[in-house]
Amino acid sequence: MTTQSELVGRLAKKHGLAEDAVQTVLTALQHGGGTMAQFSHPAFGGMAQWSHGGMTMVGDMFNDQMRAKLNALATDLAAEIHTFPDRGVADEGTSYVARGNSSWWPKVLGQPSSAGSQNSLRYAVFPAKRRLAIEDDGQVMLYDTGLHLIRGVSQQQSGNQTLSFDSQEGRVRVSDLPKVEL
Repeated sequence: MTTQSELVGRLAKKHGLAEDAVQTVLTALQHGGGTMAQFSHPAFGGMAQWSHGGMTMVGDMFNDQMRAKLNALATDLAAEIHTFPDRGVADEGTSYVARGNSSWWPKVLGQPSSAGSQNSLRYAVFPAKRRLAIEDDGQVMLYDTGLHLIRGVSQQQSGNQTLSFDSQEGRVRVSDLPKVEL
């Protein structure tokens, strides 16, 4: 079994990055279910995001080389995460990688089109069910997204953390969506 430290070391060499930068992206990917990462690290210009299927943002937004490096690293890490669906990538006997539906959201929603986390907030989007799940300090809330096709997320970093999303209708605040029960 590949250990987490072996994976981090191998990909750090491959991509010419420090191991702590690779570890930061791996941890963010694990929290994002292997499909999304949101994190902050100096190697990527501070705040950065990656989403499977094409969205890569770095703190230095005009640095195409930095963005390409993050995209290549995150793509490699995501591929590694998904090659261990039953075992995970382990380090010292502890499993770290999200497996299949290791979800914090209600299982009836299935797999999200996107998921992510930052600080104590996590979100997952389920367009087929028209639902948005948000976990804040262990409490899961569900929202009806209606006809919104959610494709981007932003988080206010002040004392009161809030999420807003981009849809075909523009910016959507979570507070504008109706809460629903399962």
